Amino acid sequence: MIEAQGLTKRYGATTAVDDLSFTVPPGQVTGFLGPNGSGKSTTMRMIMGLDAPASGSVTINGQRYATYHRPLFQVGALLEARSAHGGRSAYNHLRCLALSNGIPRSRVDRVLDMVGLRSVAHKRSGGYSLGMGQRLGIASALLGDPPVLMFDEPVNGLDPEGVLWIRNLLKSLAAEGRTVFLSSHLMSEMALTADRLVIIGRGRLIAETTVADFLDGSGGFVRVRSPQSDRLLPLLRERRATVEVQAGDTLRITGVSSDEVGTLARENGITLLELSAHQATLEERYMELTSDSVDYRTAEDELVAAKNTN
Repeated sequence: MIEAQGLTKRYGATTAVDDLSFTVPPGQVTGFLGPNGSGKSTTMRMIMGLDAPASGSVTINGQRYATYHRPLFQVGALLEARSAHGGRSAYNHLRCLALSNGIPRSRVDRVLDMVGLRSVAHKRSGGYSLGMGQRLGIASALLGDPPVLMFDEPVNGLDPEGVLWIRNLLKSLAAEGRTVFLSSHLMSEMALTADRLVIIGRGRLIAETTVADFLDGSGGFVRVRSPQSDRLLPLLRERRATVEVQAGDTLRITGVSSDEVGTLARENGITLLELSAHQATLEERYMELTSDSVDYRTAEDELVAAKNTN
């Protein structure tokens, strides 16, 4: 488990992380979301002891990272792609890490197989593609078989097969009871991978919730198309549903479920040509929630934001 309490980090006059508290429990994949410049990378660096907070604390399974004598057995992290020395082979890079923590040579061979790098294990990592470099970083994180894992943008540079592989890997690691903390800008992948979300903006916590609860609050709607929409309309309003009449005998309905609409139509002999439930995507909900926390916008984005505000 990762527990952050009141984390604050300043760089001169800039507050990168501002009184941030959250928990990452075991047995689930927790997604870490926020716009560029929101403080995600700084927060992950503080978890790993690479940056010192101005105030607050963060522990991994009850201890600060710096107190672990063999940290690779406790925490595995991929915070930067291409972190290995380009002149070393993947095997030698992992072997050096293993020796520093008393990890047996057999584990090096094991993680090379796990990430699919066995065939290029003795080639210099400087010649690897970005995707291969990511696989080496993931192998480094897995080397000590730790209960806590952190990944910052792990699918960068991976092909579709590689993206599917890392998605399944993260979910399987969480299913084993491990703590998995994942930062990514790819909302489609986060929707498929994460169980929980920690969302920050400008260094502050915006939301800490499950993916299911986050999407349930999206204000979904039901779309109905019927040649008898004029009969259905008053029946829906009797049930205090909000109904917007659209072109082509189509109704946009909120306040009732699609099952309720279907039952109501059947009971009153109303023909439905379309009945569909619509829920906002993770990307749409995320954009809605973080719209006030984006620091970098194009001129067009500024105009859209101003219109939405007015």
